Amino acid sequence: MSRHRLLPLALACALVLSPAFAADTPALPKGMSAGPCIEGICEYRLANGLRVLLFPDASKPTVTTNITYGVGSVHENYGDSGMAHLLEHLLFKGTPTHREIPAEMKKRGIGFNATTSLDRTNYFGSFPASDETLDWMLALEADRMVNSFVAKKDLDSEMTVVRNEMEAGENNPGAVLGQRVRAAAYQWHNYGNSTIGARSDVENVPIERLQAFYRTWYRPDNATLVIAGRIEPTRTLAQVARSFGAVKRPAAPLPRFYTKDAAQDGEREVTVRRTGDLRFAMLAYHLPAYTHPDSAALTVLFDVLGDTPTGRLHKALVETRLAAGTGAGASLLRDAGLATLVAAYPKDGDPSNVEAELLKQIEQLAARPVTDEEVAQSKQRIANGFELLMTDVNAVGMSLTGAVANGDWRLPFLQRDRIAAVTADDVNRVARTYFKSSNRTLGRFVPTDAPDRVELPEAPDADSLLAGYTGKEAVAAGEAFDATPENIQARTQTFTIGDGLKVALLPKDTRGDTVVLRATFRFGDVEQLKASPRAASGAAGALLARGSQSLTRDEIARRFEALRTEWGIGGGMQSANISLTSRRDSIGEALVLAADILRNPAFSEAEFEQYRLQAITGLESARKEPGTLAAQALAEHFDIWPEGHPLRHQSIDEAIADLRALKIEDVRRFHQRFYGTAEGEISVVGDFDAEAMRTQLETLFAGWRSPVRYAPIPTHHVDIAPERQRLESPDKANAVVLARLNISLNDRDADYPALLVANSILGGGGMKSRLTDRIRQKDGLSYGVGSSLSADASREGRDDAGSLSVQAIAAPQNAEKVEAALREEIERLMRDGVSTDELRDAVAGLLTQRRQSRAADGNVAATLGSNLYYARDMRFQAGIDARLAALTADEVNAAIRRHIDPAKLSVYLAGDFAKATPAK
Repeated sequence: MSRHRLLPLALACALVLSPAFAADTPALPKGMSAGPCIEGICEYRLANGLRVLLFPDASKPTVTTNITYGVGSVHENYGDSGMAHLLEHLLFKGTPTHREIPAEMKKRGIGFNATTSLDRTNYFGSFPASDETLDWMLALEADRMVNSFVAKKDLDSEMTVVRNEMEAGENNPGAVLGQRVRAAAYQWHNYGNSTIGARSDVENVPIERLQAFYRTWYRPDNATLVIAGRIEPTRTLAQVARSFGAVKRPAAPLPRFYTKDAAQDGEREVTVRRTGDLRFAMLAYHLPAYTHPDSAALTVLFDVLGDTPTGRLHKALVETRLAAGTGAGASLLRDAGLATLVAAYPKDGDPSNVEAELLKQIEQLAARPVTDEEVAQSKQRIANGFELLMTDVNAVGMSLTGAVANGDWRLPFLQRDRIAAVTADDVNRVARTYFKSSNRTLGRFVPTDAPDRVELPEAPDADSLLAGYTGKEAVAAGEAFDATPENIQARTQTFTIGDGLKVALLPKDTRGDTVVLRATFRFGDVEQLKASPRAASGAAGALLARGSQSLTRDEIARRFEALRTEWGIGGGMQSANISLTSRRDSIGEALVLAADILRNPAFSEAEFEQYRLQAITGLESARKEPGTLAAQALAEHFDIWPEGHPLRHQSIDEAIADLRALKIEDVRRFHQRFYGTAEGEISVVGDFDAEAMRTQLETLFAGWRSPVRYAPIPTHHVDIAPERQRLESPDKANAVVLARLNISLNDRDADYPALLVANSILGGGGMKSRLTDRIRQKDGLSYGVGSSLSADASREGRDDAGSLSVQAIAAPQNAEKVEAALREEIERLMRDGVSTDELRDAVAGLLTQRRQSRAADGNVAATLGSNLYYARDMRFQAGIDARLAALTADEVNAAIRRHIDPAKLSVYLAGDFAKATPAK
């Protein structure tokens, strides 16, 4: 999780209908009471203690359910570490009533998962609005709250999967260092423990203790159920009462935890020595809990420090090339939390200079206090993030998880208001209070005769803070637009500007007056690209957003923040791109700004050197990762392009050499020689004036033609002989398995829908697929395994470079077992085919996913842009839906036999096989 943006994300739990737009007060089922309503979110309580939060929103045809339990790793006792997370896995193993939870979820098209953190565990599902699906989902959550098997056989089968998840985390140097620093910072509080747990505890936990832990914490008076989306409150409350009302509240009270750390009494140090090519320096400081008033000023302070590119850390360490990247975040939790600052830099960098600059930025703020302007800019960024996320009701339903864990779902509203009132004096005061050397964990212990300790103040309880609190008026909802292919087609206007710029406009009323714009401008042919340095196109695209001829990088970021616009501007080998998510009253100015950046980049020497350092550092840091080793070997084997071709595979050494040889003049020349906007595709979806948009697009883009007209590079299927490689990656606890075979396939082909279904059944169906059933659920060898189908696309349907790929992670000693299993499953797919039941469930899931995807305006804009490029309209998408729905098992099996040959499968294994211990 991004630490710098953590708090704005947590704050984004606010949206929905204001009381002025809400429906009439719903009728309450017997035994249910009403609680507070804040900005369209209303609370209810069942007699058994279950807290229920509803926030209806008719503008998108989806529903999200999210149940949060007040139990996480902080509630684990000696010997029980990792128990909350292990239990999260086992709650998908079924109950007497619901024996195949992932399969039933997939059949209903429910996107689902669960997460465990320090203070809570949550289970969520998102699906197209349906009373029947909601009834089933609520019945499932009520059932597994108290009736889950939590059986020894399931614990045994899941053990290797959880160990593999643990090993995957051990591959990340930054994550490992972060955990070691956290463990050193806390002496007694369980915040110092990893949520994944100690390996010895996870491997040896008695099933009876896990069952007792389940009975202790999974109960209605320790749960908050959130239901968000297109719902009718009266009916939904009746559904909740029917599903959860009979669940009894245990007689025993919930356990109470009271451990606190004493004030830290001196600097602490921790050093991690592992294989790798990237260095990290990290500082950590204790902070008060989320409910303490100082948390608002701390949030602003860490945004001032950690923002990119305007933050102080970026300017002091990245722009001076001391580091390749920096980050800062305040982890504000139910109990006293931790602030962290981190810098990543090359292995040949200067540790003393990096450490000294980090310390200067946080512990010597008195010498250069935070200014009023910095505070204003930070508050604007935080407010913009909060406001934008408030336009997505389903995201709100998910983000309430953290608020519940911190004490009450209403706290983020209060925190938003507190942040709005923060001053520079507040920020500088908290900096002086908490960021002292005696409160620091860095990696050094220095005895002192006069310790300067930080005593953390007591934080008030949430109830006292929120008494009488009503919040602000919520954002008005948009229209109830059902995003079917037919409705999208009927509403969309398409036309061409000039002779090559194709446009699709879909105006509609949206929540928060949001509008999404996606633009792709095309240029270049293969012969001209061969004559240009390989690294120039990537550098040109990356540097576009780092300054224009009239605005610095900082000024660009601030301008887009002022326009409340999320933005992206970049480019590649044959295209440049603009991505904007804005508001009706801002989209015009945002588009003018983006067009100027694209056409008039600064390409400064300083930003070029910064980019090059970051790119080379990133390549070096990935060099020894198992995933990189396997992917590089696969890409080299499947490379069909001749020497000098722009699509030819590059090794890491070749890519680094190209970057080192690149000059800023090469980047400027590429922009001058290739860039233009007169040919391409633009799609706009949301709340905008269509006529004004058409006029503006023509004014901004029609007249700038690339000196080199666009000519797509054709691709074609090539049979590649199979190979197997076993690659050593020392000191990496997690191994990677990749496999691929080429197939001749275009998304216009008659067999394309059948192969989509075949892939979903094999491994593309998430938690319910043959690979997952075999390798994760049955054999317990991998935390993550899946397959993917790649189909070529072209305007004429002639390009046919398709492929089927499989990817998995595993402990090194289990990698070859994973390989054997995936080979067996692919062979079984070809030999035995798929059943009618598998086909029915896979088609239902795929169609639901496609409907769900069209509910997001960004996805619709991307589809409209793709349609423009490939000379299609929404009838093409509807056609695929219809072909999927009409498939028979015989048609799918015939397509499998025509295209999938297990004998052509190439497999790559990468991991620390030399040190792998035999599997138990």
